[in-house]
Amino acid sequence: MYRWEIVRAVTAQRVFGIVRTAGPEAAVEAAEAVLDAGLNAVEVALTTPRALTAVARLTETRPDALVGAGTVIDAAAARAAVEAGARFLVSPSLHPEVIRTGHRYGVPVFPGVVTPTEMVRALEEGADGLKLFPASTVSPSWLRDVRAALPQAPVIPTGGVTIDNAPEWIAAGAVACGMGSALTSGGARAAGERVTVLLSRLAQAAGH
Repeated sequence: MYRWEIVRAVTAQRVFGIVRTAGPEAAVEAAEAVLDAGLNAVEVALTTPRALTAVARLTETRPDALVGAGTVIDAAAARAAVEAGARFLVSPSLHPEVIRTGHRYGVPVFPGVVTPTEMVRALEEGADGLKLFPASTVSPSWLRDVRAALPQAPVIPTGGVTIDNAPEWIAAGAVACGMGSALTSGGARAAGERVTVLLSRLAQAAGH
């Protein structure tokens, strides 16, 4: 898949899961729970010990899933994640070398931003999407105001996004949301129920 095709696929459901666990086995289990529930994309945070082991295992056993790597903050981590099979890269902050490395290998990158200035800089650096992080420090109404000035910004709120407020972010103009424990915690059954409810709510929000 080309970069733009991956971006479209990752954001198609308007949400992707974020897995951050104590080890690779738990990461695989949490990722499989939301994938089994119907989610297409999931990110494994590199703060998970041996996270790339989980990325490699998931890309091998779930070839149709969009498995990405998160908390990618330098070129070395970006290259390692791509070699492990990551289909997209996410950062908590803006690192041009991560964007360049991802693009060199055809992988989209979503750097972290939290101000309009950072959003514009990220776009200038070629970012494929803008991870608004932490989203809990602002609000959907803030995003709506910012997008009035920057309608070209493909914003992905992450950090503090919940089942209840995710539809508000989408209605405010976000292209997708990144969701961690609010979506993935509690085991396969609980995660599956939340995914089903959330996808329905997000589809309705996007239609408004």
